[in-house]
Amino acid sequence: MPDIAQGAQIFDLAFHPTETVVYTGLLNGKVKAFSYDDDGAHKPAFDLRISKRSCRGLALSPDGASLFAVGKNKSIHTIDTRTGAVSETRPAAHDAPINRVAHPTPHLLATGDDDGVIKLWDPRKRDALRAHTHHFDFISDFMWLQDKKHLVATSGDGTLSVLDVRSRKSEPFAQSEDQEDELLSIVPFKGGSKVAVGTQLGVLSIFNRKKGWGDCVDRIPGHPHSIDALCALPPSYPSAQSTILTGSSDGLLRVVELLPTRLVGVIADHGAFPIERIAVAPAGRWVGSAGHDEVLRMTDLREVFEDEDAEGEEGKAEDEEAGEEEEGEKEEAQEDALRPKRRRKENADLSARPPKKGRNQVEVDPSFFSEL
Repeated sequence: MPDIAQGAQIFDLAFHPTETVVYTGLLNGKVKAFSYDDDGAHKPAFDLRISKRSCRGLALSPDGASLFAVGKNKSIHTIDTRTGAVSETRPAAHDAPINRVAHPTPHLLATGDDDGVIKLWDPRKRDALRAHTHHFDFISDFMWLQDKKHLVATSGDGTLSVLDVRSRKSEPFAQSEDQEDELLSIVPFKGGSKVAVGTQLGVLSIFNRKKGWGDCVDRIPGHPHSIDALCALPPSYPSAQSTILTGSSDGLLRVVELLPTRLVGVIADHGAFPIERIAVAPAGRWVGSAGHDEVLRMTDLREVFEDEDAEGEEGKAEDEEAGEEEEGEKEEAQEDALRPKRRRKENADLSARPPKKGRNQVEVDPSFFSEL
């Protein structure tokens, strides 16, 4: 798909959950929407200026009816995706510019600002449900854990925290030790049992949920610059359990397999411009990457993983063929059992028979990480 020019630096992007529409939040305070198709064609859907200051974060409601936009003006804007107009504004929602927003459930909205304050909201209500002030530097990313109803936040203060959204306490459920580096992005893998965190020094910090959130269990170096964005592969790809997408400030969008770790490849290049955000469309085909080059780059994941899909289909065909052969052998065995037994010939050559197998006798057949 050709690059989609924006006319300003992109801070965030989001895909509609049911329609082929992508939204971008820009440095000039605009929110733009574009429709696209499988052939790579795209056209503008709407162009809305919500503020004179930058729009830093976007989040869609689970049904896609509302788009929440936040930014430097400290307000939360609700946009009706059907009309492309602002339906509600919460002015001065934070005391500092809002850096990140997430909408994990229909009745939960989370926002994080430059001072490290996290607020939880019910979109149906005007005021915040509660505020968490345990971080002292900017909130860089959110991750939702559906099984525990936990919201995980990463911060520039070098720690991540886990919030139990069902609790009324202002203290977090858990908070990591200082990782001595800015934590910029976060993504789950291995079915959510492990978590990868991108850092300012270009190291992927691995957390194991079974061992707690106190400290990472592994550190994977290799990226030459900061890892500003992380994204999981859709579950439709065979390697989704252990493969993630990384966006770095060196302008490269990489596919990385974890545990064991190897670089699968580079799938997009923004040149000398850092990658700010990446997201995958719900259908799983397109991944959008946004950098400082003022274009939205759409990469076809099917072309990247076409060999993997082919191997998956080939393996499936081999399994089906083996199953058919096994069924055929069973049918032949049943037919043999139904046939009348013949009398042994008195002059049969006993020396030609295979030796009888002993009770304890067993048959034995004679016969890292690449640089990123």
